[in-house]
Amino acid sequence: MRTLRLSRRLATALLLLPAVLCAQNRAARTSTAELHLRIQPTPSTHRKVVAVVWLEPLGDTPVLPFTPRGHYTLLQKNRTFMPHLQVVPIGSVVQFPNADPFFHNVFSRFDGKSFDLGLYEAGSSKSVTFSRPGISYIFCNIHPEMSAVVISLSTPLYAIADATNSLTIRNVPPGNYVMRLWVEGAVPPSLQGLPREIKVSPGMNDLGNISIPIATNQTHTNEFGRPYDRQPPSPY
Repeated sequence: MRTLRLSRRLATALLLLPAVLCAQNRAARTSTAELHLRIQPTPSTHRKVVAVVWLEPLGDTPVLPFTPRGHYTLLQKNRTFMPHLQVVPIGSVVQFPNADPFFHNVFSRFDGKSFDLGLYEAGSSKSVTFSRPGISYIFCNIHPEMSAVVISLSTPLYAIADATNSLTIRNVPPGNYVMRLWVEGAVPPSLQGLPREIKVSPGMNDLGNISIPIATNQTHTNEFGRPYDRQPPSPY
């Protein structure tokens, strides 16, 4: 009799197991969140923006690891950095190979990592360790048309704007965060007001459209803080 009761209990448990697993899966799915927003550049002639949004946890919100993996490269070819934008974990080493048949001089003198790689020839490469969080604007001291951006973060919770200027961060642990947003070309006062504290709830969190004024005809100085020399385009 006891054996029969045990068999019935086991059969009942096996019948209920799929329902329990489904409930656990639903709970797992709803225990994470998504954050969505869209950049609305002004004036509207700026149709596509280069933008990154990221979340920094506050209080007892879980902190997810973000460690360097693999190789990071900003290739110099045809007087262009490729890719133009790269997001890396703090501590990442980024290679700067020169694939052009002439010299380059890569430098950054801004809020992120400050460095000057000096002149180096075709076929050679130099590297930089991005050891602190920040936004590094990168240029060539010879070719003013060359520019790139490296953003070094302590969090894997980030997203890069797609072709529709939309950004979506997935698999976010619910909790309290500081949301930071960077938009290339944004008028500086508008960027200063973008960081905000937000509460992320399970499921979809849609922040809607965020209007960002974009500056036109932006220029930058050379590594010495002076305008580039005005001269006919060099073949090199």
